[in-house]
Amino acid sequence: MANVLPLPRGRSLPLEPFALMGVVNATPDSFYAASRHQALGEARDIALRMVEAGAVIIDLGGESTRPGSLFVDEEAEFERVIPLVRAIRAESDVAISVDTRKAAVWRRALDSGADILNDISALRHEPECGALAARAGATVVLMHMQGEPKTMQEAPIYVDCLAEVVAFLGQALRRALEAGIPSDRIVLDPGIGFGKRLDDNLALIAGLGALTALGQPVLVGLSRKSFVGGLTGRPAEGRLAGTLGATGAAWQAGARLFRVHDVEETRDFLTVVSAVASAAATAAAARSGRRG
Repeated sequence: MANVLPLPRGRSLPLEPFALMGVVNATPDSFYAASRHQALGEARDIALRMVEAGAVIIDLGGESTRPGSLFVDEEAEFERVIPLVRAIRAESDVAISVDTRKAAVWRRALDSGADILNDISALRHEPECGALAARAGATVVLMHMQGEPKTMQEAPIYVDCLAEVVAFLGQALRRALEAGIPSDRIVLDPGIGFGKRLDDNLALIAGLGALTALGQPVLVGLSRKSFVGGLTGRPAEGRLAGTLGATGAAWQAGARLFRVHDVEETRDFLTVVSAVASAAATAAAARSGRRG
């Protein structure tokens, strides 16, 4: 699995020991109220502060995909996202990801300076998105979701969630390759919380090794999600500690990209976790050498 993610215009992102994607929602209804930033100047400034705190990608969303959310039309999404892409690009060369499943929005985002398509439909909603990404040399995140955001949490059912998600994302990977997207520009996301029960989310985090075995970088979105609340009994505002616990488990299982609301805290946490893991690996290698 590559440890560098290529971007348009000859840029790239290192994925080791980890890379952070900061979430900026230009929406009125995303599940975590503190992530909503509808005023253009405020959203731009939040994004730039995330970059200063350690985010190497800013993920912009103009359509909430929380459980129960409704579909947003193209014009509304244009108005929320495109000016923000331009405003951030005017101030920073940070990688910009756009969380959309609509080709028209993605086309305008590319023209405005976006680098990454974060598609919760894994190129199923509008397959043209894949061809647009291929022509632009953009990176694509392919996510698993059972059903649609409006109804996905009503009655999700799996026989073997991990196996089904891995199979789905294997098919999505082939679909992206057929669209002309190079394999080194494809990231896979198991879709934590998207049509999943508590036990499904835990099985996916514990079993991420089965997903990394497909050979692609793996992104996880764990930040303050309902499964953390299900385990801790806390509302979204009180889920940072639980989120960091899940983040550590996901990193140990092979995830290297993390979509987060709390950039500084996650950076510090993963800096320590990865440093300890590196020290352990160095010590193990030294012991092995002495035995040899």
